[in-house]
Amino acid sequence: MRRKPPYRVITFILLPLVIVESAMLIYLWASRPAKKKAARPAAIKGKIAIVIDDWGYNRDNLDIIEQVRYPFTASVLPGLDHTGPVAESLHRMGFEVILHLPMEPREKCRMEKDTILTSMSEKEIVDIIGRDLADLNYAVGVSNHMGSKATEDPKIMAIVFRELKKRRLFFLDSFVSSKSICSALAGKTGIGFAKRDIFLDNEEDPGYIKGQLAQLKKKARSRGYAVGIGHDRRNTLKVLSEMMPQMEKEGYKFVPVSELIK
Repeated sequence: MRRKPPYRVITFILLPLVIVESAMLIYLWASRPAKKKAARPAAIKGKIAIVIDDWGYNRDNLDIIEQVRYPFTASVLPGLDHTGPVAESLHRMGFEVILHLPMEPREKCRMEKDTILTSMSEKEIVDIIGRDLADLNYAVGVSNHMGSKATEDPKIMAIVFRELKKRRLFFLDSFVSSKSICSALAGKTGIGFAKRDIFLDNEEDPGYIKGQLAQLKKKARSRGYAVGIGHDRRNTLKVLSEMMPQMEKEGYKFVPVSELIK
């Protein structure tokens, strides 16, 4: 009697096992939990730079600003009792610091010490800028405090811009006059430049501030970026700490103003 080849016997024994294991693998693969698709980040609707003016009068709102976990630019007034300590604290918290340079307004009002006047000589203006920047070691740029008259004056702004160019600082036009010549002159001088789009808190009512933020979003959405200026006031900072997380969820990216410099 002929014996069956051994490999046929082995195949006969192993085949059922292979079939069973294959069926189990197919079952396990089919019943595996579906992988969750990673959530795509929301498309950026626009970049927004928030600038907070008038730091330096006191330190009252530093506790609120610690709750703002988004980039913003702090514009600090020179020559005040709290100028240095406030600038140091804001820099330590990671916020961008610029000099809020007092400049002559058209309106009759109380002006800061060493306000740049249209009647001043080039040396007087350059000396003021030098003293003011000595108070602010971390300043990366300059904005105008008031200045509706000065920012309309080509001679005065040419002196200011030449000095800023020498120091490699940008200029943010607070745009307090529709007749400002700063944008065109900055292009000719070759310094970095940005301009304010929306004032956030001409009224201190939280509802008004939220409405201005809505206008800022609209501007950023239509152009790709926008600059909003508020002030070192409790209501302004509270509204920002409340609204900035929501605005980020909507697709707006907060950046320091230096990121929007042209």
